Amino acid sequence: MVTEHIYKQYDTDLEAIRAKVLEMGGIVEEQLADCVSSLINADGKLADSVIKKDMRVNALESEIDEDCSLIIAKRSPAARDLRNVLMMLKIITDLERIGDEASKIAKATHRIYDENRMIKPRTKEIQSIFETLRFMLRTALNSFARLDVTETIDVLEKDQEVDDEYRAYMRQLLTYMLEDPRTISISLELMFIAKSLERIGDHAKNISQTVIYTVKGKDVRHATIKEIKAELKK
Repeated sequence: MVTEHIYKQYDTDLEAIRAKVLEMGGIVEEQLADCVSSLINADGKLADSVIKKDMRVNALESEIDEDCSLIIAKRSPAARDLRNVLMMLKIITDLERIGDEASKIAKATHRIYDENRMIKPRTKEIQSIFETLRFMLRTALNSFARLDVTETIDVLEKDQEVDDEYRAYMRQLLTYMLEDPRTISISLELMFIAKSLERIGDHAKNISQTVIYTVKGKDVRHATIKEIKAELKK
């Protein structure tokens, strides 16, 4: 009976941590959507809210880190139980960094619009990259919530699309700067924003790879898409 009680308490503790990770993920999803919306709509107040939410994301990261450290010290989990705890520690690191990148975009939005530039930013390409990233992050978090690797490959494949879109957009911005020096200042800001979006894609990919490691016990960080697909079929 004592052993059964210990296992039940462990499961309860683990679920409480999982709930916090999902809460953190929900806030980060909002940050991502709001930072892009603030850029497209020149909404300084929305940009400010993205920056403020980053404080809550950082606080949750610290809370979850402490919770995971305590559960390791008290329960000494092994095998898959340990992978579950380590997974959450890795995921919150990626979520915190996504929040940081969203805040950087919000701050860049302020720089773009606060200076009353005559040339307004082209955001069509930014919107396209964002739609892909929103799918990636939501899918990665859903995979974590269900511990289901079925859709993780979609995230990894979408990351390649984001990389391609990012490179194409950077070439486009370079062309604008060469053709019209007046666009240099704003194009540099957009390059900064595009790089943050590309990094967000990398972090969403990391979350999916972490879920695969937890469920399958296989480190796929350096594997090809083909190799990962074969692993997921096992």
